Amino acid sequence: MAEMTKKDFLEILNEFSEKNLDPKFEKIDSRFRDFDSRFNQIDDKFTEFREDIVHQFHVISEDVISKVQLVAEGVANVNEKLDRTRQELKTEIRETRQEVLAAVKFSYAELDRRITTLEAEMEDLKRRMDKIERRSVS
Repeated sequence: MAEMTKKDFLEILNEFSEKNLDPKFEKIDSRFRDFDSRFNQIDDKFTEFREDIVHQFHVISEDVISKVQLVAEGVANVNEKLDRTRQELKTEIRETRQEVLAAVKFSYAELDRRITTLEAEMEDLKRRMDKIERRSVS
């Protein structure tokens, strides 16, 4: 049997590779390129989907923020109205209180004058009764 040299072995391997392996590897490479293309398309779709989601989120969040600002402005307006109403009520209560105190003070003064008048008349009647009784006893 003849001995094979390294050069002979490499020639046989190269010939085998060109006939059998290269076309098979070319098919595999082609399939990998197809897979790469599909994955790139899916990546592009995911990127587009993500950008669309982010855009929608920004639109919705801006709408929510504007509505929250409107509510905050409404609350501020209600607070101002309540403060004004509170001040008006305090003023009205203070004025009414003064009027009631003045009326009570006037009523007490009037009652005091009337009681004093009645007491004076009662004293006068007592004196007159005493005089009449003294005359009738004597």
